[in-house]
Amino acid sequence: MNYLKHSLWLTLIVLAALLAAWFLPGITIDGHTMRRVDLLSDVRYAEPEEEVLPDSLLPKVAKPLFVDTCRTGMTCIEDYSDSTARGMSSFYDALEQIKSENRLVRIAVFGDSFIEADIFTSDLREMLQKKFGGCGVGFVTVTSMTSGYRPTVRHSFGGWSSHAVTDSVGYDRQKLGVSGHYFIPCEGAYVELRGQKTYASLLDTCQRASIFFSNRGEVSLSVRVNRGEAQTREFAPSETLQQMQVEGNIGSVRWDVNRADSTLFYGLAMDGDRGVIVDNFSLRGSSGLSLRTIPVSMMESFNKLRPYDLIILQYGLNVATERGRNYDKYQKGLLTAIDRLKKSFPRAGFLLLSVGDRDYKTETGELRTMPGVKNLIRYQQSVASESGIAFWNMFEAMGGDGSMATMVHAKPSMANYDYTHINFRGGKHLAGLLYETLLYGKQQHERRCKYENE
Repeated sequence: MNYLKHSLWLTLIVLAALLAAWFLPGITIDGHTMRRVDLLSDVRYAEPEEEVLPDSLLPKVAKPLFVDTCRTGMTCIEDYSDSTARGMSSFYDALEQIKSENRLVRIAVFGDSFIEADIFTSDLREMLQKKFGGCGVGFVTVTSMTSGYRPTVRHSFGGWSSHAVTDSVGYDRQKLGVSGHYFIPCEGAYVELRGQKTYASLLDTCQRASIFFSNRGEVSLSVRVNRGEAQTREFAPSETLQQMQVEGNIGSVRWDVNRADSTLFYGLAMDGDRGVIVDNFSLRGSSGLSLRTIPVSMMESFNKLRPYDLIILQYGLNVATERGRNYDKYQKGLLTAIDRLKKSFPRAGFLLLSVGDRDYKTETGELRTMPGVKNLIRYQQSVASESGIAFWNMFEAMGGDGSMATMVHAKPSMANYDYTHINFRGGKHLAGLLYETLLYGKQQHERRCKYENE
């Protein structure tokens, strides 16, 4: 028998099958597109996969009222604020007033899993506090799924029923706090925060510690500072947001709920009595549109206790897709969310960060920036322009196309192998870029004000 002939036919059949496999549609498993079989990949001309919309089809963006002369290599903030001054100028003025008025400057950073566990915000906080004064980790939710690996505070708790806007069922939107959460105490409920020195400085002690709650019934709370003797306070029913606050050289603080009738808790804070405070309001899976569901009355009440000078919005990871072309509905929703925030926090300036680079593997296994990312950035820039706030192109600051892959493969790595999320090293890198941009913007603002007053 001629086995050579059979072997030849078998080889031809396998070769034909592999060549035909190229024409099969791509397979996606759990969000990951499998690489297609292509025996001719080395000789085939690469087909362009860009689906970035032409400029004429993207939203229009007006020119900023003031355009700073940006240093080479720096991505500057584009300030689209008008006479309402909801951009950066009031924030820059507030920073300058720290010296003369010994005041607090508060920054809130609302975002998604990109800043979860205090990534990015921890280093931005440290840089600003070293420059302008301040201490403490700021706002912390009563419970957290990231408490075990958030390095900026030691956070322990027990006896709580937790609810969030991202829950599919079982939450009441009318009860939501500013972070998108609310917490109901059970018997023996407690929460403790302890400062630390292992990651970032100025977090081991603070001067003020607070807990925020609303109660329709009577409340009894006990607090122990530095594990000393407990202090107990009673609170009568109230229609407004309340806080219990203690002062001193605070390294740790523990709150125990002795009695709480019809009471909702929202979070805690460890702050300084002057300088800069940076609050991290990260919410995994959020697109930013959930900000529309938080009651305005709650945000207004929070503003009375904790007014912000700057609100930074970081969203986009849960919006951008590989082939995303039209984000009109998202643009409309984000404009509504910003408008509600502006009404609730009337003295705050606003800075919208673009989505960062997000890479994916093409069918040939090549890493590329998602075209939908670039389209989304233009929509976000248009949102900033239309709402009269400031905008920072974080994608450009990162390095543009393929910068996430560069961060992933850096030694040591600055991002995760999902080519979407940064790690703490990457967070420190990006925080440094924004910090330098903020300082440069402040200098430009002061020069402009001096010129206008001459």
